[in-house]
Amino acid sequence: MQASVLTGPHEIRLEERPVPTPAADEVLVRVTAVGVCGSDAHYYREGRIGDHVVGGPLVLGHEAAGVVVAVGSGVADTRIGQRVSVEPQRPDPTSAQSRAGRYNLCPAMEFFATPPIDGALAEYVLIQSVFAHSVPDEISDEAAALFEPLSVGIASARKARITPGSSVLITGAGPVGLVTAQVARAFGATTVIVSDIDESRRVNAATFGATQVIDPAVDDVRALEVDAFIDASGAARAVVDGIHAVRPGGTVVLVGMGASDYAVPISLIQNRELVLTGVFRYANTWPTARELVLAGLVDLDSMVTARFGLDGVEDALNADKVAGSIKAVVIPGLKKETNA
Repeated sequence: MQASVLTGPHEIRLEERPVPTPAADEVLVRVTAVGVCGSDAHYYREGRIGDHVVGGPLVLGHEAAGVVVAVGSGVADTRIGQRVSVEPQRPDPTSAQSRAGRYNLCPAMEFFATPPIDGALAEYVLIQSVFAHSVPDEISDEAAALFEPLSVGIASARKARITPGSSVLITGAGPVGLVTAQVARAFGATTVIVSDIDESRRVNAATFGATQVIDPAVDDVRALEVDAFIDASGAARAVVDGIHAVRPGGTVVLVGMGASDYAVPISLIQNRELVLTGVFRYANTWPTARELVLAGLVDLDSMVTARFGLDGVEDALNADKVAGSIKAVVIPGLKKETNA
């Protein structure tokens, strides 16, 4: 099979690798679509994200969908031919966090495209059968791949305690901000304010769930009054301003990856009894993702703005620099001259 391999900063090459053989609890998936995440681009450009350092050749990509083509000895062969969305993680089921239902926090987690674990930018991948979630024909391959960022939005909305009638501020209108806005509406939020300094991103937000968009360089974010604040930007100023916008008893959810440390208004958090929490990936979100997309409450297909083959992965990783880009998708087998 072919795999797209990161061999160093700004260095991607196609390699021939053996098709892997599934272990007893695994399925072999022929990959049909892979979304490109900001973390993939960061590894490509910087070679690291925080403590996670690329120490050798690495296959990127963790937003994947495909078709089961082989199964391990412990998996029913009726799964062969099934279309699936891949939840790209392998926790230790015996860890305390996994047993508590927080398997995303398992300290022994093996996560696609997080060094040294290879990801999905290849023609075939292995995944434990329980993390290969079936997808009905009504959902496209591309949308199935984007269940992964949608799951971040679901985890964020759950943490934000969004219920019918809630008001929420979301800072950052990248892909995660856009899916989070859609999830907030699906969960019943009646006011969904999205803030971004980029005008084109604000236009996108108005299409994908926002009831109001604001420019933080012009509008007074701190003057807002919302029940929940979700930061999908990672920008220190956005976080601090957003905290000021939350009503007493409200919730602050930090999703975006930015600086490791910055000052936050502790006395305001105390005096308003705000709940401040983070989101690290997700757990138990794929069934909800499937139902939201099936019901038409979340539109993932319209977020795809560029498509590339395995021979165009470098272009896909740089697609975020193209004006109007939202989400690039890699489709193994799509040739460079037919990219669209």
